[in-house]
Amino acid sequence: MKQTLNLNLSAQIRMTPQLQHAIKLLQMSTLDLQQEIQENLENNPLLEEENQFQDASKEITNEDGDSNQGIIDLSTEHEHQSRNLKERTDIEENHGGEKLENNLSDELSLDATWEDTYQASQNLVKEKNDNINNQEFITNNSVEETLQDHLIWQLNLVPLAREDKILGLTLIDSIDPNGFLTQPLEELLKTFNTQETNNQATIEVLENILETVQNFDPVGVAARNLSECLLLQLRETEINDALRKCCTDLIDNHLEELASKDLVKIRKELGTSESLINEALLVIKSLNPKPGSVISTTQTDYIFPDVIAKKVSNKWIVELNADTLPKIRINPMYEDFTNKSTDKNEKTYLKEHLQDARWFLKSLQTRHDTLLKVASQIVEVQTDFLNHGPEQMKPLILSDVAQRTELHESTISRITNRKYLATPRGVFELKYFFSSHVGTASGGEISSTAIRALIQKLISEEPSDKPLSDSKIVNILLDKDVKIARRTIAKYRESLGIPSSSERKKFPTKHA
Repeated sequence: MKQTLNLNLSAQIRMTPQLQHAIKLLQMSTLDLQQEIQENLENNPLLEEENQFQDASKEITNEDGDSNQGIIDLSTEHEHQSRNLKERTDIEENHGGEKLENNLSDELSLDATWEDTYQASQNLVKEKNDNINNQEFITNNSVEETLQDHLIWQLNLVPLAREDKILGLTLIDSIDPNGFLTQPLEELLKTFNTQETNNQATIEVLENILETVQNFDPVGVAARNLSECLLLQLRETEINDALRKCCTDLIDNHLEELASKDLVKIRKELGTSESLINEALLVIKSLNPKPGSVISTTQTDYIFPDVIAKKVSNKWIVELNADTLPKIRINPMYEDFTNKSTDKNEKTYLKEHLQDARWFLKSLQTRHDTLLKVASQIVEVQTDFLNHGPEQMKPLILSDVAQRTELHESTISRITNRKYLATPRGVFELKYFFSSHVGTASGGEISSTAIRALIQKLISEEPSDKPLSDSKIVNILLDKDVKIARRTIAKYRESLGIPSSSERKKFPTKHA
């Protein structure tokens, strides 16, 4: 076989590390980007955060006439002088109004120290700083109390034997954030009575400890089911005997009928007057089915809007939120030194970091421009939503914005991920404005978000004693030129967290 050498041309798309990093910046949230910027500031000496007082810079000239460019923070310098004057005044006041006469002398020996001259002021300032530090330590180390912490604190106040207290801790560890006991007593007892511990606790002892914990605050905690939880709370409610008996019967035997609003069956089986049943229903409704939620802590999520939409002269404009990200730049002194350096290794080091810094700043600018372009197009499409509310939301998909901005759909998906737009109607994730469409009876289109808003509005205005069924909502929307199936209404209603019509039916508050 004869060997030959052939030349073939082919096109390939190869993603460089810089391009990969630029794509990564596009999909970062504001908090992630802040952390990324901080890491680059720490790792790249040529990057620096712009100082808000850089306009106050001035030239410093030495005795030889050489001029050095320096940045002086006039505000900070003035604040520093004022603080020194205030501290000196406070020290003088603490000494009975007498001025300190020991001024620093130019003839002090070289080994003189501050403590030798101002011993009293040093102690006062140190004591003041210690008090501030202690206050900050106490404040910064405060932790929100959990349900378990609250129960353990009460358990420690009860006079119990060591083994009983350990049983109580075992019970408390098995209580979920809603306040319910998640493990059967038999399993807890097996866990407690192991061969390693040699414990001999009985089920009767564990039940006694459980009764003790069930007397703790919040009322209804450590219940094994919903009925027991409600009965524990009913026990602490001040009502007459007849009403208490009716409530107990309802909780013990008719919780399923209560959930389905089957009042006819309840009245028939109890043989009680309708007025007494209605009064009992109001008492049960006042009880908390999740008592642990009163104590359980929730984590607060903070949202920093990336872009802001506001109306100026009847026109909506979009601008970046400049307060969320620090402004960074390339240090001009280091950049100039890169060209003047004569050391080869030093020059190579600075040039590499200068190239990385320029690429990072370019990637940041690309991210900002892309975000502003995409957000502006979204606001332009959804102007009716901003003016009139969710019912006027228009159908919008990724390809629509991609055509408007001449960007790829994957870029639109990345730049709208975890990015938020602040509007007079609230703060919304950019993905909120994208929704599929549903055809109308006249051949038009309506956004699925608008349909959800219509369903929510109809249900909020319905009579409490005659809630709208899904079929009735279908007919109402059809009158509004919205053609939609009943199962779609049910799907949208469930996505909004709205129960069915039978579950939405309210009990009458008073029987005439």
